[in-house]
Amino acid sequence: MKLIGVTSCPTGIAHTYMAAEALEQAAKDAGHEMIVETQGSAGSEPLDQAVIDAADAVIFAHDLEVKDKSRFAGKPTVDVGVKKAIGGAAELVAEAERLATEQSSGQAGTTSGAAASSAAQDGPLTFVGVTSCPTGIAHTYMAAEALEQAAREAGHEMIVETQGSAGSEPLDQAVIDAADAVIFAHDLEVKDKSRFAGKPTVDVGVKKAISDAPALIAEATEQVRARRAESVEAPPTAGATAPVAAAGATAVTAAGGSEAPAERRREGAGVGTRIRQWLMTGVSYMIPFVAAGGILIALGFMFAQLFGGETGAIDVTTNYSLTGADGTTNILQEFNLLDGMHWAALLFLIGGASFGFLVPILSGFIAYGIADRPGLVPGIVGGAIANSIGAGFLGGIVTGFIAGFVARWISGWKVHKGVRGVMPVVVIPLLSTLITGGLMILLLGRPIAALMTLLNDTLNGMSGANAMLLGAILGLMMGFDLGGPLNKTAYTFATAGLAASGDMPLRIMACVMAAGMVAPLAMALATQLRPKLFTGPERENGRAAWLLGFSFISEGAIPFAAADPIRVIAGSLAGSAVTGALVMAFGSTLRAPHGGLWVVPLIGNPLMFLVAILAGMAVMTAIVIALKSFAASPERA
Repeated sequence: MKLIGVTSCPTGIAHTYMAAEALEQAAKDAGHEMIVETQGSAGSEPLDQAVIDAADAVIFAHDLEVKDKSRFAGKPTVDVGVKKAIGGAAELVAEAERLATEQSSGQAGTTSGAAASSAAQDGPLTFVGVTSCPTGIAHTYMAAEALEQAAREAGHEMIVETQGSAGSEPLDQAVIDAADAVIFAHDLEVKDKSRFAGKPTVDVGVKKAISDAPALIAEATEQVRARRAESVEAPPTAGATAPVAAAGATAVTAAGGSEAPAERRREGAGVGTRIRQWLMTGVSYMIPFVAAGGILIALGFMFAQLFGGETGAIDVTTNYSLTGADGTTNILQEFNLLDGMHWAALLFLIGGASFGFLVPILSGFIAYGIADRPGLVPGIVGGAIANSIGAGFLGGIVTGFIAGFVARWISGWKVHKGVRGVMPVVVIPLLSTLITGGLMILLLGRPIAALMTLLNDTLNGMSGANAMLLGAILGLMMGFDLGGPLNKTAYTFATAGLAASGDMPLRIMACVMAAGMVAPLAMALATQLRPKLFTGPERENGRAAWLLGFSFISEGAIPFAAADPIRVIAGSLAGSAVTGALVMAFGSTLRAPHGGLWVVPLIGNPLMFLVAILAGMAVMTAIVIALKSFAASPERA
């Protein structure tokens, strides 16, 4: 008999491995074969799904939640605390054997029922999906809405799990089990992807779901029909232990087995795609620190100018601290509730503390994206070193990738069972941190810091035509793919630079945000000025685009670009470039990485910032209306 198991304990060290060894030995003594997945603090190497599917029963011996427990759905299960496995492994193996025997004897009549269920080729289907994008804001939710609407229009039902920046509420496993197929529309790794193992799957980037959701629903439907037809023609293999699917549900296949030819996967994503996903993982975790720190610092400056006069903004940065060093006012001990400058200093100091985490968090979660939990320690330590030696966000990116790959390499070492217990708490963090920190301090730190200094000096030295050219380039990047890779590259460049010194990084942030607002606002205006050039659904999208544009959500223009890409993107490029150049020329600044018009009080030279947006809107609106006027009028709803 083939058994599998999972062991875990709070520290993920001794008990985890002792329980695994006890279970494997007890199974061997009873004449069975057993493989155990140890979910320790070094992460875990999941059992292959084919191994799980071939097993007769599973034993969970754990004091923590079993990761991806749904992989074992339908298996006879013994579920106990980890100490029970250490002290009574033989008893657990005997219980698992009994449960497996009982289930095996009760499955005689399942084949005909499964075939009858699969024979229902028509009728409404149930789909589930997951959407995600690097920032976890607009694309995530727009893709979910598009998929749900397309499924509804096709007569099906769909429930989507949005893995956004606010976290996600995972779909109930019963909902997943009852679904006929799954659609992944994502630019980041899907969390707990194994929950969906065996389902017919469509796997695409998030923008595909926004622009062509009906085609994805049609492809998922086709896969379900094909899978059901195959299940009728080819009866289940003798001895299979998978449970019968609920009526109307697709028969489950092993994740490691052969799939229907129509299924599209992105497991073999290119190197460039993987690098971008890892980088965006770090950026997505960094952005909340940028937002909190930037807004608090900006509010601190506002209070300082209000209560400290012309020199208030300088005083708040030089005369207050948490230690009282160099004769500064110690806010920790001398805070005065009635002193406005003390409130300004409080906001500024908290915001500065948040900014201090930008590079370590960026580095740590790039490493986390590559190596899972083992990458966090060397990544965060490497990022802190990069920050302290002046290597900035470039150093953080480098240490993130080094830490991730080093931790991943060490985690894969095949070591003796006696050593496994100390790997996660000693060996992996010690060696990976030593290698990452050593490389940064001894080899990479000085050249990267010099490059960062050169970049800052070059940016801060820009003025006049050079600054306007930079603004126009950033505007073009923001306006080209409306939330896609090029847009996100410009946005990442702006947010990462907020921690740098000087005025130019703040101007770049203002430029990027203003340019990103142009496309949705211009399309909203165009639908108001010349409604006959647009279809009924486009006019509806135009009304929604006002709010999206005001909130700096470039994706509000995607429905228009998807329907008429040449005209809309041409106008977007021109309008966004104009706005970017004008913001640079006017010298507007911004410390907040997001918010649109809702953070206008935090913008330096806000009036001209708005003028720049209006100018870009006018340019794009005029171009789109002119180009559409020369084209044949669309059907009107």
